[in-house]
Amino acid sequence: MSDTGGPIDDGGIAAKDDPMALFAAWMAEARASEPNDPNAMALATADASGHPNVRMVLLKDADARGFVFYTNTESAKGSELAANAHAALVLHWKSLHRQVRVRGSVSPVSAEEADAYFASRAKDSQIGAWASSQSRPMEGRFVFEKEIAKFAARYALQKVPRPPHWSGYRITPLEIEFWRDRPFRLHDRLVYRRAAPTDPWRTERLFP
Repeated sequence: MSDTGGPIDDGGIAAKDDPMALFAAWMAEARASEPNDPNAMALATADASGHPNVRMVLLKDADARGFVFYTNTESAKGSELAANAHAALVLHWKSLHRQVRVRGSVSPVSAEEADAYFASRAKDSQIGAWASSQSRPMEGRFVFEKEIAKFAARYALQKVPRPPHWSGYRITPLEIEFWRDRPFRLHDRLVYRRAAPTDPWRTERLFP
């Protein structure tokens, strides 16, 4: 079923042939209107037994290949993605009354992409990537601060290399849903689906 028409009514969601073009337009508006972190998204993963887990992360790139975020690969999310390479995400923009939901398969970004993004981070953030054993028990804050001081001293006069346990993941979408708030909960929902990454998108409207 294909929907290539215009908006349902004034302010409705206008379908585009490419959902990433629609996402880019919405993200541009969010960057102009959201007061904090318009790229904040809830990321849901599941372990090998199927138990779900969700947390907030930052979307760092989005293009035809998918949605990218970076993390410690030895963290809970990294371990879950190693066991079950599928994920879902949601971005909600309160100022725009809009939401985007995505589901798909997950793969690591290239070393070159990870290196380039890590090099763009503030040095304190780079040090933190070395100092934090993310998701693992910590005896006290002092232990973390001691690790920060250790790596800050080590790289005080040199470039901080990317840790081997720090990289990025790309969610290749098989489903993208655009949601827009409407009065009386009569919301707009437009979903794009495809069976495989090489397949064409099909669109349909959903009841709110």
